[in-house]
Amino acid sequence: MATDTLTPKAPSHHHTTLAGTFGHFAKAVNTFVSSPAATFAAFAVVVIWALSGPYYHFSDAWQLVINTGTTIVTFLMVFVLNNAQSRDTAAMNSKLDALILALEQADNRLIGLENKTDEDVQEAREAIVTALEQA
Repeated sequence: MATDTLTPKAPSHHHTTLAGTFGHFAKAVNTFVSSPAATFAAFAVVVIWALSGPYYHFSDAWQLVINTGTTIVTFLMVFVLNNAQSRDTAAMNSKLDALILALEQADNRLIGLENKTDEDVQEAREAIVTALEQA
């Protein structure tokens, strides 16, 4: 098998498409929000908000600020983190498919299994369990 067919292209630093731009943005946001600095910042915002309660007499508007802010951040983060997870999953599946192709005794029917029906996935799983039991 020619290994050059599986060699990935050099990453492009030009994000001319909306998907490319969003992917770059999502990766940067994901990197930041998984950092200790982001956790500290979120904690600090909540502490400052809580400490400001007496000044604002724990008013409805004071409560609305944190409720609205956290709702908006949560809503947007669902899409950003889903993008990052989907990208990571696609990369991992591609790597696993390459390993399956490289192994002569591997079952090539497992390649692209993530794109098949639930029934196909269940059949493959049962076949693997049966093979393990017979080994």
